[in-house]
Amino acid sequence: MKRIEAIQKVSNLLKDELVIHANGHICRESYFAKDRPENFYMIGSMGLPPAIALGVALSHPERKVVVYDGDGSVLMGLGTLTMVGSLKPKNLIHIVFDNETYGSTGEQPTLSKYVPLEKIALDSGYRICEKVDRNENLDEKLKIVFTEEGPSFLLIKVESSDGEACPRVKLSPVEIRDRFQSSI
Repeated sequence: MKRIEAIQKVSNLLKDELVIHANGHICRESYFAKDRPENFYMIGSMGLPPAIALGVALSHPERKVVVYDGDGSVLMGLGTLTMVGSLKPKNLIHIVFDNETYGSTGEQPTLSKYVPLEKIALDSGYRICEKVDRNENLDEKLKIVFTEEGPSFLLIKVESSDGEACPRVKLSPVEIRDRFQSSI
């Protein structure tokens, strides 16, 4: 399945969850699929979405916090997985769209083909760790991570989308921040 199709499927489930997005094409595709005030779009900060989501989850335990992340971003910030696993926020859902490339910088290959990120998350202390290789399993796995107590980690294997076909986020960083803060 294409990344944008997976993002659309996950986004269709959202109600009032707060969502922290990885930079680049994931931001663009999510903005295109379902822009909402509860979306915090990272602009140019690869590797930081789970750290920001952790802070939001700990300070707002009454709200579910979702991370839309990429495999390259997770690999850049592996230490954050151990922090999430040790602090165990029950309301955190970490979704990784894994296309095995650094898609936003030119499709250079990542190491996710050889490094099982979902196993690293499990060993780091995430309560639930799931992986989806095919579209038909996605609904079942999404139900688990959205209804069970977390922290949860869901790795979705995807094909790259043409992120260039989706518009850039048309909000300034200040507008993104202010709009997100008002949704909390």
